[in-house]
Amino acid sequence: MNQLLKIISVGTLGCLIGLMGSCASSSLVGKWYDTTYLTPPLAKIMVIAVRKDAAKRRIWEDAFAGELVKHGVAATSSYSLLPDAPPDTDQVATAVQSNGFDGVLVIRKLQTEMNTRYKKGYMAMEQDMPYGPNYVPFWKRYWNDYLIVEHPGYMDTQTVAIRAIDVATTGSSGRVIWNATSRTPDPASVNDLQSGIADLVISELARRKFIGQK
Repeated sequence: MNQLLKIISVGTLGCLIGLMGSCASSSLVGKWYDTTYLTPPLAKIMVIAVRKDAAKRRIWEDAFAGELVKHGVAATSSYSLLPDAPPDTDQVATAVQSNGFDGVLVIRKLQTEMNTRYKKGYMAMEQDMPYGPNYVPFWKRYWNDYLIVEHPGYMDTQTVAIRAIDVATTGSSGRVIWNATSRTPDPASVNDLQSGIADLVISELARRKFIGQK
């Protein structure tokens, strides 16, 4: 009995590991920040997602704006000011001057990576149904047979979504003060993707005291 429980536990663990691998979360890499930036934290930020797809642009901008608001920042999605397309440099300058933004956050999609990896196999206990699911003899009705089944390893292609996020100040001393690259293996949906990355980025900005109420 102890051996049976041990085998079942190993099989269950293998399944869980497999599931965890298929829903990996986003991470930030290549993080950089300006150590000389000593002015008050940014309190009014325009969020720009450089996306031609209008719907995806709104989703990304609203996700980051929503996270910024949670940290006391007055955030505005650029599509609410310039709905036709992501703003160019001159339009950003005009919007900053007209609305008094002291910061700009830009999200850009980079080229997607395709990585091939080996997924390790595992052993599991599975129910044996030699008579099929629709016919069970009377003497088998209250008895289950189990077999040790080997699930072999295999090669799997993983898609990695990559984005660059920049935060810049405005005004005469305007410059990039923070940037990073996000990596998300096998993204399930744009909604889950942007919300996870937004939380990572805005939490990092708050930790560095680059955002907040003045």
